[in-house]
Amino acid sequence: MKQLTPEGQQIINNLAQRYGFSADAVFSLLQSVINGNGSMAQFNHPEFGGSGQWMRGGMIMLGDMFNNGLKNSVGGLCQELSNLIANQPGLIQTGSFQSQNQGTQQQSNYSNNQQQNSTGSTAAVSLFVPPPACSSGNWWPAGLQFPNSTGAQNNVRYAYFATIRRLAIEVNGQVTLYDTLDHQIGGFSQQQSVGGSITFTSQYGLVDVKSLPIISVDNVPVQTPIQSQPEPPCQPNSIDTTSVNQDADIFGAIEKLANLKEKGILTDAEYSTKKAELLARL
Repeated sequence: MKQLTPEGQQIINNLAQRYGFSADAVFSLLQSVINGNGSMAQFNHPEFGGSGQWMRGGMIMLGDMFNNGLKNSVGGLCQELSNLIANQPGLIQTGSFQSQNQGTQQQSNYSNNQQQNSTGSTAAVSLFVPPPACSSGNWWPAGLQFPNSTGAQNNVRYAYFATIRRLAIEVNGQVTLYDTLDHQIGGFSQQQSVGGSITFTSQYGLVDVKSLPIISVDNVPVQTPIQSQPEPPCQPNSIDTTSVNQDADIFGAIEKLANLKEKGILTDAEYSTKKAELLARL
């Protein structure tokens, strides 16, 4: 989580005092508006009546749906926070998410002109402490420099690298890098709920991000386990069934010779000779 500058903390404190909320509640709402790319926010805080949604233009939904005074306060605060972050470097992402429940894309196109907000400070005031000079400021994994598109909504933001078939998605601070395979991604969407599933559209239609192979999580490579071939079950000592059958035939023939001898058909000499021949085959 980014650290507020002294000026940024003072702005949050002033807003909290004017709207009657705690500084912690205002700061959490600021994060939600940032995650909504400045045009919308989904939040969950007890001071705002639990879970709720706000969209630039006047749409406000709260868990305490009949508390119109709370709606006006939260809506006004969201609008001021949206104006405040409009010119903050690196907070507004290019690209867009699309809400499945709404069916319309929320674009975030803001003017770079400075805007005067009701706190008396200009939007050019830096809210957050800048990253170290050695840092690139990119939230996606190192080595991925030029995304074809980026976007953010709720607690999710993405960066799509079409040329190398990679997709980086950050959810609540955890960055997962996916292999996009042969998908030609045209847009992203998220269910209109905190933690809703993320999907994208490609030449194959609507696809769940979870179906893509994972390359790494927070820069730690994820290796797909190689399934080893199962060893054949241990077999008992093999028996030559052909040999067994031949032995049985020989013993059967000897029994027949014995019967012929008892009946007087074979003499003792003939029986002994044939028996010796059969036993020699064993």
